[in-house]
Amino acid sequence: MKRRDFSLAATSIGLLSLAAVPAHAQRAPKAGTDFLVLDKRVPVDAPAGKIEVVEFFSYNCPHCNDFEPSLEAWVKAAPKEVAFRRIPVPFVGNDVEAKQRLYFTLEAMGKLEEYHSKVFAAIHAQRQNLNGEANIQAWAERAGLDGAKFKETFASFGVASKARRAAQQTEAYKVAGVPALAVAGRWYVDGETAGSMAKVLQVATFLIGEAKKG
Repeated sequence: MKRRDFSLAATSIGLLSLAAVPAHAQRAPKAGTDFLVLDKRVPVDAPAGKIEVVEFFSYNCPHCNDFEPSLEAWVKAAPKEVAFRRIPVPFVGNDVEAKQRLYFTLEAMGKLEEYHSKVFAAIHAQRQNLNGEANIQAWAERAGLDGAKFKETFASFGVASKARRAAQQTEAYKVAGVPALAVAGRWYVDGETAGSMAKVLQVATFLIGEAKKG
């Protein structure tokens, strides 16, 4: 969702990459039209030799929930040089800082891979109330997480610091809405720039190729 909303048209073909489009039908994505070139490069967390791809998302965002299956499949098929990570944004819906803390708590506990999709399902499919620390804590315990460890981690300085840094990185990339992708600290693409979330993945594939060129 945008700070101004955009459409999630054609997500059902989200696995399509430029490589899957016939050569004669391809039009190379254009800077300023299909994606944005950042005025100032943003430092990346990826190690040397890796190309960082960042997804900006919110657990509150229904478009992010819909995009998740296509994105996960795309990440699994991404070139070995790609280092993928997510940043939960400090906007979209209610209680955004708590949702950021939820993400980083799961990460710190080593439970992110197992529980990331469960958070989306709880909010968007099961319509559970995950607003507020008490409701999040209750959900975590119902979902089978160690309640005491979750509570301690959720309130920790480390998780709070990561939430603050996520907000700073969101501003550094000038994120206008979610879901959105950033590549190599140099380029930004979302459903509005690309035209659809399926095309976001196509553009990201193209940008990875550009990053490989140096």
